Amino acid sequence: MTDSEGVRLQKVLANAGVASRRVCEEYIVDGRVRVNGTVVTELGTRIDPEVDIVDVDGTAIQLDTSKRYVMLNKPTGVVSTMKDENGRPDLRRYTKEWEERLYNVGRLDADTSGLLILTNDGDLAHVLAHPSFGVTKVYIAKVDGRVTPQTIATLTRGVDLEDGTIVADKARLLDTSGGTSLVELTLHSGRNRIVRRMMAAVGHPVVELVRRQFGPLHLGTLPAGRARELTKVERGALLTLARSADTPPGDPTQEQL
Repeated sequence: MTDSEGVRLQKVLANAGVASRRVCEEYIVDGRVRVNGTVVTELGTRIDPEVDIVDVDGTAIQLDTSKRYVMLNKPTGVVSTMKDENGRPDLRRYTKEWEERLYNVGRLDADTSGLLILTNDGDLAHVLAHPSFGVTKVYIAKVDGRVTPQTIATLTRGVDLEDGTIVADKARLLDTSGGTSLVELTLHSGRNRIVRRMMAAVGHPVVELVRRQFGPLHLGTLPAGRARELTKVERGALLTLARSADTPPGDPTQEQL
């Protein structure tokens, strides 16, 4: 691409919603903008928004407006597929608002609720779903019995399962009342139904399970059964995470928890 081709960087940034064109010019002059990993300070710089990668202050900027990033609070009773061959409630009802064909990143089983990401960005979906990237997910599990500090320590030391030992990145007891306990687990594993299997292995079967966090995204106050597009800040956090990863070979593991 020659200097006369492409679009001026400050215009691209302004169109992406970073700030006004004048403020974006200040960002460039101040050395806060990188194009393809290189700091750019020349206001006359032109780029190809369809090819070049841009970040401001280390946060990736979405230039491809054809990509959609949606957060869903999946309710229980819904299977994590866009079309269920058995006629069970699936995810199609939550994507009607968007023209793009969206896909779920990973899975939550029908009895598990919480944060599910829907997108048409295959590269980002691969990074988020593949366990080798170590993207963490946070779950709140209501379990049978009174969980002790010793059990929490066991979860972080490692639990032996039929397909190998699994170690929680973090675990903490949130509450114990009556005959149940609330446990928060942080994991990056992609194994099938891993939270339920871990808690059953330590003698506390799961009664209810919800995923509250996926990477940098938090479920917040989004009601069950509702979907929304990610904010600019959330999109930037996801894209920054995806771009910082070196994609390994193989298909993403579709975990179900």
